[in-house]
Amino acid sequence: MDNLQMIRNAQFPPALSPPAVQPQERFIAGGEGNPKLRVVFVNPAPERPNKPAILHLHGGGLVVGKPEVAVPELQQLSAELGALIVSVDYRLAPEHPFPAGLDDAYAALGWLHQAAVELGVDRKRIAVMGESAGAGLAAAVSLRARDRGEWPIRFQLLRYPMLDDRTVLRLPPAHVGTFIWNAQSNAFGWTSLLGRKPLMAEPPAEAAPARAVDLAGLPPTWIGVGTLDLFA
Repeated sequence: MDNLQMIRNAQFPPALSPPAVQPQERFIAGGEGNPKLRVVFVNPAPERPNKPAILHLHGGGLVVGKPEVAVPELQQLSAELGALIVSVDYRLAPEHPFPAGLDDAYAALGWLHQAAVELGVDRKRIAVMGESAGAGLAAAVSLRARDRGEWPIRFQLLRYPMLDDRTVLRLPPAHVGTFIWNAQSNAFGWTSLLGRKPLMAEPPAEAAPARAVDLAGLPPTWIGVGTLDLFA
């Protein structure tokens, strides 16, 4: 907690200059208690209909980060795939514990479906992706979308996903979790999200998607994680 605000105020890499597709922002209705949710989007061809789209959720251990941290990469990805990408400035813990961030992410998925015609998006080709905490949220969004049967998801891409609060309860091998995201950071992130220290007793699967018992009916999924990562 001592340096949380300092880290949140860190400078993010600037967006790529034109001719790269320039990011734009919009405010939409978020989850319960958040009537003004900011999303940052990159649209490579505003006039073209039936584009694929990606809902992106940034990393940051559930406690830091903004869409801007990934904007240069999203600009490149959007141009390469011809896809609209929407990145969500979801609420962060510990000020906003579970389910605030997930509620915002799911609200953004609903908005993307509902605004598909305006945005030129093919509703049948909407994917979710994220890294670290954002990948965990993407997995939770997919679980909620499956269980509620509201918004179809075509694919999910989870990069070094933060899926399991039990990583706090197990001593990691000596060679993992040394750099950037260590055991202390991990404990802080999960405790901030849950509003308590993780317990082996089962929390809601939406908070820790690895707790889900049934993975049937989820979209095709790619997961990648490095061998030195605490989440490996």
